[in-house]
Amino acid sequence: MALSAAEVLTGLSEIVTDETGIATEAIQLDKSFTDDLDIDSISMMTIVVNAEDKFNVKIPDEEVKNLLTVGDAVNYITKAQG
Repeated sequence: MALSAAEVLTGLSEIVTDETGIATEAIQLDKSFTDDLDIDSISMMTIVVNAEDKFNVKIPDEEVKNLLTVGDAVNYITKAQG
């Protein structure tokens, strides 16, 4: 059963918080991972791996560079669930 975008955002926020210590309420759809949340590429790869596990999706490396905002990632994961 596919999760809603809101459910994906909640789960993704938990992953980002665990990795970075950023407050979950600061992780919003319009936030840029690098500019707003100051997440580096190493942390981003950990977040991607954890998101793949949590949501049972595959996020190819060439797609990761297109996931600039939290909303991009939520949309990708929501669609990738099938």
